[in-house]
Amino acid sequence: MPQTPTSSIGDRPIPVDVEHELATLQALLDGTPTEAEYLLPVLQQVQRQFGYVSPAAIRFVAEAFNRSRAEVYGVVSFYHDLREQPVGDIVVQLCMAEACQAVGCRELARHAESSLQATLGSTTPDGRVQLEAVYCLGNCALGPSVRVGDAVYGGVTGERLDALVRDAVRAARNDARNDARNDARDDARSVADVRHATPAGVGPPRVRGFVPNDTAARSVGADAVASAIEALGLNIDVVRSGSRGAYWLEPLVEIETAIGDVESRVGFANITAERVAALFADGQMPSAAHPLSVGLVHEIPWLRDQHRLTFRRAGVIDPLSLSDYRLHGGMAGLEQALTMTAQAIVDEVKTSGLRGRGGAAFPAGIKWQTVLNAESATKYIVCNADEGDSGTFADRLLMEADPFQLVEGMVIAGLAVGATRGFLYLRSEYPHTIHVMTRALQIARDAGLLGPSVMGSPHAFEIALRVGGGSYICGEETALLESLEGKRGVVRAKPPLPALAGLFGQPTVVNNVLSLAAVPGIVAHGGAHYAGFGINRSTGTMPFQLAGNVLRGGVVEVPFGITLDDLVTRFGGGTSSTRPIKAIQVGGPLGAYLPASQWTMPLCYEQFAAIGAMLGHGGVVVFDDTADMGEQAEFAMAFCAHESCGKCTPCRIGSTRAVEVIGRIRRGEAKRKNWELLDELCETMELGSLCALGGLAPMPVRSVMKHFAGEL
Repeated sequence: MPQTPTSSIGDRPIPVDVEHELATLQALLDGTPTEAEYLLPVLQQVQRQFGYVSPAAIRFVAEAFNRSRAEVYGVVSFYHDLREQPVGDIVVQLCMAEACQAVGCRELARHAESSLQATLGSTTPDGRVQLEAVYCLGNCALGPSVRVGDAVYGGVTGERLDALVRDAVRAARNDARNDARNDARDDARSVADVRHATPAGVGPPRVRGFVPNDTAARSVGADAVASAIEALGLNIDVVRSGSRGAYWLEPLVEIETAIGDVESRVGFANITAERVAALFADGQMPSAAHPLSVGLVHEIPWLRDQHRLTFRRAGVIDPLSLSDYRLHGGMAGLEQALTMTAQAIVDEVKTSGLRGRGGAAFPAGIKWQTVLNAESATKYIVCNADEGDSGTFADRLLMEADPFQLVEGMVIAGLAVGATRGFLYLRSEYPHTIHVMTRALQIARDAGLLGPSVMGSPHAFEIALRVGGGSYICGEETALLESLEGKRGVVRAKPPLPALAGLFGQPTVVNNVLSLAAVPGIVAHGGAHYAGFGINRSTGTMPFQLAGNVLRGGVVEVPFGITLDDLVTRFGGGTSSTRPIKAIQVGGPLGAYLPASQWTMPLCYEQFAAIGAMLGHGGVVVFDDTADMGEQAEFAMAFCAHESCGKCTPCRIGSTRAVEVIGRIRRGEAKRKNWELLDELCETMELGSLCALGGLAPMPVRSVMKHFAGEL
C-alpha cells in the first residue's frame, strides 16, 4: 500500500492529506484576484490556513497566478514570515533588537532556550512550541518584549515567559473557540463610538473613562484593566482610546471630570486589573486626590513640555470615531485641499520644508512636484509603514491612536499629484495595528472619505492595505515596491527614481507614515506655520522615541534643535536601571552609538550628518554602563547580514566577513591587522552598496571603533 505523505514538527510526525490540501486551496483561491499585487497576500492566506506553504501549495498558487514555481518559491523563501515546513502550534517570538538588548533580552533568550529545550529558530522536542527571534515588535519602551501568537507582552521576565508559554499551550487545546471569543471581545472593545451611552434624558449623565487600546498599553495589561472597570457596573463608559505615548505610565486610566472637556481628565498611572477595585472604592469615581493619581493629564510635565503637532490627538480621541476625529480638528486639511489646485497643495508642502521622516530626510515637496509633473494616466501614493528600526514605534502609535490622520494625509497626497489609488504597506509584526487600520479604512469608505467621490467631490481615491512578510529590507522604498508587485523584496538600482517609474512602472510618491500624517496640519494651517518650528533646514517637529534602558520611555514630539542630553535626562529621566548612561544609539540599527561628548549637539539633520551620525526615524535607544559595545558592533553587522536582500556583493558578503573580522578582533587575534581590514570592509560597504542597509551598516561599527575602541 502507498504510504501517507508526512511532514514533521520536532520529533512529531504530521500526516499530510494532499487531496484535502488541494481542495482547501481551491476554495481559498476561488474568486481571489490573481494579479501580481495579490501574490504575497495569497501566500500569507495559505500560511494562515495550513501553518506553512507546502510544495503542493507552491505549485497550485504558481498555476493560479500564471507564474513559474521557481518565482513563487523565490517569494516564499525570501520572506521570514513564510515557512516551508510546519512548526509548533504556538509560535513564541523574542525581540532581539537593540532596544530590548539594552534591558536584557539576551539573558531572556538564554532562559527561554534552557526552559523550552529549544534554540532560537527551532521547535521544542514535543513539537508544540516554535521559538524564534524577531527584530523589533514596536514595543521598545517596555522591553524585553515577547510575542505569543498575535499578542505582544512587555517587560517580560523569565518567570513571566514560562507562564505565558504554559497558558498558550493550554489555550491551544481549545484554539478555535478561544479565537472566536477573542475576536468578538476585541470587536466589542474597538467600536467607533461609546458603547454604553445612555439615551438623552434618561438617567444621570455617564462619566467617560479612557483606557488605551494601544499595543504597548495592552502589552502590560490594559485589556484586563478595561474589563475589570466594566465588570464593576458603575455609571461609566469605557472608551478605548489610543495612547498618549507616555509608555512609562501605562496602563494609564483617564477619568473625564467635566463632560466633553479634554483638559478635565485626571490620570491614574500603572493601573493593573487587581488595582481597579481600589481605584473605584465604594463605587465612587476616583479624584485627583487619589494616591494613584498623576493629576490632570495635560499638565503632566512630560506631556506639557512637548509641542505636539502630529500627535496632538493621540490618546485624546476614540481612534475609530470619525465624529471624534472631526471634533478635534480632523478633516480641516482635506476640506481645505479640496478647494485648492494640485500645485497649490504641493507649494504648501514645499513651503513647510517637510522632509521624509522615514530616515532619508528627502524634501517631500520636491518628491511630490516630480510626481505631479510626470506625464502618466496612472499614479500611486505608497505609505511606507514598515517601521522596522529598533527603538522606533511612532508610526505604530499614530496608526493606533489617530488612524484617520494618516488616511487624510494620503488622500491629500493623491489630490496633490493626481493619484487615485494608494497602498499602505504595514509590517506584519504589528498585528493590532493591522486590525485598527483595517477597520479605519472601512469606516472611511463607508463615510465617503475614500471611494469614487471623496467627500462628495469629483476626486476618487482608494487605499489598499498590504501586510509585509517580516523583511527589514522592505523598509527601503524600492524593495517595498518590489514586494507590492508580488516579488522578492530586492532593492532596485536607481535611476529610474520611484517618482518617475515606481509601482508597476508608474510615477509614485513613497512617503513614511509620519511624513503623510504631517500633511493635513500643513495644509490646514499653512506651510509657513509648520516651517516656523525647528532649526536650519530641519523644520517642524520630530516625534523622538525614547527606548531601551530609559526610565520614562515613549514618544516625545518637540521641534528640531533639542539636545540629546535634554531629551534623555529631562524627558527620559536617565536609565531605568539607575546606572550611568554609557552610549545612546540614534537612528535605528544603522545609527551611530554616541558617547557623552556628543550629547549636547542639537538634534537636527545637518548637525548629525556632520559628525557621521543620523537621526533616521527618530529612535533613541539608551544603554547603561553595563553594555558591551564590542558586542553591539558585532550585532550591527550580523543584523545587516541577516536582513540583506542579497543583490549587491558589498552588503551581502561584506557584512558576513565583517562579523568574522569583529569576532577575531574581540578574541584578540591579530588585532591591528584585523582592525585595518574592518576599516577597509566598512569603506567598501559604504561606497559600493546599492542601498542604505549596506551603506549605513558600518556607521554603528565605526562609532564603536572611534569612541569605544577599548571594548572592541
